[in-house]
Amino acid sequence: MRRIALVLAVTALFSAPTAALADDAPAAPTPDWTFPGTVTIANDYIFRGLTQTNTEPALQAGIEIDHASGFYVGTWGSNINWLHDYVPDVSSSLEIDFYGGYRTKIGDAIGVDVGLYEYYYPGDYPKNVGYKLPYTLEGYIALSYSFVSLKYSHAFTNLFGLPDTKHSQYLDLSANYEFVPTWVLNAHIGRQKVNHFNAASYTDYKLGVTKNFDGGWSLAVAWYDTNADEAVYTFPDGTFQGRSTGVASLTKTF
Repeated sequence: MRRIALVLAVTALFSAPTAALADDAPAAPTPDWTFPGTVTIANDYIFRGLTQTNTEPALQAGIEIDHASGFYVGTWGSNINWLHDYVPDVSSSLEIDFYGGYRTKIGDAIGVDVGLYEYYYPGDYPKNVGYKLPYTLEGYIALSYSFVSLKYSHAFTNLFGLPDTKHSQYLDLSANYEFVPTWVLNAHIGRQKVNHFNAASYTDYKLGVTKNFDGGWSLAVAWYDTNADEAVYTFPDGTFQGRSTGVASLTKTF
């Protein structure tokens, strides 16, 4: 950045008329297509308040294709082990998500996001264990205003392998407030309603802070908790999937 600034200063000193013409030139048009992506490393993968890696680290990455019209598609992935830890005969150790939707605004203030999200877990699922495939398709709609967002997700399939749980719902209220430059306060409360399985329904909470750095880097720390039923969400090794826990993560955005 300093080198670029020096070049510009020297150019302005010896070519003032050319620089003046450059200032009057129109700004470059916004591209129709953009390709944002992220890579994250974390000491745990928490999804809706529940550990997906049984307290072990996670490596995650995603990329999205956005069009200026508001339409987008994307994919995201992470290592997991909750499927194998619940049923040892299941070999899946990876989550790959596929999604697509449309973002727009109502006026200049209210954001709207609607789409479909598929959770896919490649692996071997022996028929003799009687395990329902965990693949899950949800539709979602989200509204945002300033630093607050509200998102509703609706499952069109069984929910992550739980039988007879179609039409389960998740409601997510989140706030991400930049209280000083580059420092963001993250707060969240969510409610997972599991259809036909009330004991599996629960509320989850998050409170954390993110520090943003130059070059697309960010460091986040957060505390998670739930009121999930331990009888439902405890691994055979005795680890409670919805326990109170702290998570630190480092993310690179490009």
